[in-house]
Amino acid sequence: MSITKALPLLESEAAAPPCCPPLNERPLTAEEAERTAVMFKALGDPVRLRLFSSVASHEGGEACVCDISDVGVSQPTVSHHLKKLKEAGLLSSERRGTWVYYRVEPAVLAAMGQLLSKAATA
Repeated sequence: MSITKALPLLESEAAAPPCCPPLNERPLTAEEAERTAVMFKALGDPVRLRLFSSVASHEGGEACVCDISDVGVSQPTVSHHLKKLKEAGLLSSERRGTWVYYRVEPAVLAAMGQLLSKAATA
């Protein structure tokens, strides 16, 4: 005799709330400004921006570190920058054998787009 339990469904990632409202909708709270500043500070470095772009645009939505490390800096520096992107909540990673695969956090691009877009007019 087996006892099964139905697990609740998770909400769609598309429905995940963004970090902040559009900048022209209302002033950011101190907490929203702090979260947003961490994200943009991480992307403020050209190498990190290139790495983030490489992961975000890679086929399948994830990239092996071996496929994105050609950004003109040494491998230890690439690892440092990827770590900073992870700490800012922009990337997540998974080790598979000897390689690490990175992907953009599900709601990051949508949240960034919404933050910088115009507020909807009524």
